[in-house]
Amino acid sequence: MRKADRLNDIVHHLRRMHQAVTAQTLAETFEVSHRTIYRDIQDLINSGVPILGEAGVGYVIDKKYHLPPIMFDADELEAIALGISMVSNWTDEKFAEKAQSAYKKIQATLPAPLINELHQISTFSAPSRYKIPWEVNFTEVRECIRRKHLVSFSYLDLNEQQSTRVVRPLALISFSPIWLLTGWCELRNAFRNFRLDRISEFTKLNIRYKDEKDKSLATYLKMIKEEEDANNATHSDCASTKP
Repeated sequence: MRKADRLNDIVHHLRRMHQAVTAQTLAETFEVSHRTIYRDIQDLINSGVPILGEAGVGYVIDKKYHLPPIMFDADELEAIALGISMVSNWTDEKFAEKAQSAYKKIQATLPAPLINELHQISTFSAPSRYKIPWEVNFTEVRECIRRKHLVSFSYLDLNEQQSTRVVRPLALISFSPIWLLTGWCELRNAFRNFRLDRISEFTKLNIRYKDEKDKSLATYLKMIKEEEDANNATHSDCASTKP
């Protein structure tokens, strides 16, 4: 990663955080040394970025600070356009409208040469007859995740067994053509994935859950990565023992 890109990403990272971020965390995030982070932070401060803190304690940034407008290259614009096209075809009408609104705002900031690049984009997502419909309100599910509301619903598993679940919703994950709701299931006392097309009687409960490390999305993703790494290591070991 170029230094200029890393400095830009450090600013974005600090703006997303709600507490001080240590140099060690930044070093691990950007895969550089502590010394590099110290230099980067000082360079940002010298350039006028309002970062407060010190080595060994952590850094915070004034949330009122905004970076100059972002300039995209042609490939980045194509990736954004493809993502917006996929949102339009694979979510719901309300979210699709938001995606199109965001795209129009991006277009309004582009210089003429990049507007021309948009007209030449040749990567698309088309509507598919393989899309599996669901009866839950996709936008409501997203809002419950964002607002950290417990939810209740009936679930029909692949063995056609019906159960009632109370879940901490953590994420929506697409495995086209299927959407999964990932969450902490209070019934199983464990992380579970639920197919949207098998959920019925979805209800937002008037209970907001508090963040708990062992029940968080970050912990779930870490667990999945560890399982993948273990599986890859096993496959590698098996391959190395073949004659």
